[in-house]
Amino acid sequence: MFKSFCCTLPTLFVVSLIMIGCSDKSPTPTAEKGHEEAGHEDHAHEHATVGPHGGDIVELGSEEYHAEIVHEGEATVYILDSSAKAPVAIDAADVTINITHDGKAEQFKLVAKPAASDGAGKSSQFSLADKELIADLSEGHAEVQLVVTINGKQYRGTLEHDHEEGAEHAH
Repeated sequence: MFKSFCCTLPTLFVVSLIMIGCSDKSPTPTAEKGHEEAGHEDHAHEHATVGPHGGDIVELGSEEYHAEIVHEGEATVYILDSSAKAPVAIDAADVTINITHDGKAEQFKLVAKPAASDGAGKSSQFSLADKELIADLSEGHAEVQLVVTINGKQYRGTLEHDHEEGAEHAH
């Protein structure tokens, strides 16, 4: 009996090592988890740089919302959700674009242009047909800040220009 127990014990040990090594659960690296929890910019999701209408994305708040700025024919701002994909209708009558270039500051109010799906008294789209605004947005050298109020809270977002020097803005 002692002999069979001695032979079985090493066999059980080897089998348990194999089972531990073949576990389906892989440990979560603590360094990556800590990096994520620390709030670093390496998010698990990708950030869109071009919106659903082909415009430039502006982050509002800590990614609570996004806005998309399109400037073809007229300047249009679309209010989007945290993923920058779906429209969000807000109860604002207008949004403001502040532009600074060549030492000159300008302010433009884009008025609500509700879509049929936005609901009564709300809009997810704001626009203004102003050649100077469109030129300022297209040149890519101006500082552009969007100001919008959503549910009583004011958000400010900056349009980041990733354009190469001398490159055309593609829409």
